[in-house]
Amino acid sequence: QVQLVESGGGLVQAGGSLRLSCAASGRSSSAYTMGWFRQPPGKEREFVTAISWDGDRTLYADSVKGRFTISRDNAKNTMYLEMNSLKPEDTAVYFCAARFDRDGRVFESGYDYWGQGTQVTVSS
Repeated sequence: QVQLVESGGGLVQAGGSLRLSCAASGRSSSAYTMGWFRQPPGKEREFVTAISWDGDRTLYADSVKGRFTISRDNAKNTMYLEMNSLKPEDTAVYFCAARFDRDGRVFESGYDYWGQGTQVTVSS
């Protein structure tokens, strides 16, 4: 079992930056591929980015490539999402997620554990 808690959301102007964090706890919380998803108002949840358990592999949605950077610090059991050049269309509830994997793979789906979400609002 893994527990995930996001933080760092807030209100920012277009073009600004935010850094989200996801603190993980539980048994072998580093042995997981981790990802970020988001759910814009009135829309379904969508994949944003993922990182392998060792940090060697990452995967990004086309909509955030070049603007968002995912990273993790297994010593701190924490994952991060650095968001730059934010746009109003990035407004959403952002969720972190974890999926057991020790093979260094990244995934867009099939995650087993989820955080409660943190709101990011980008004003124009």
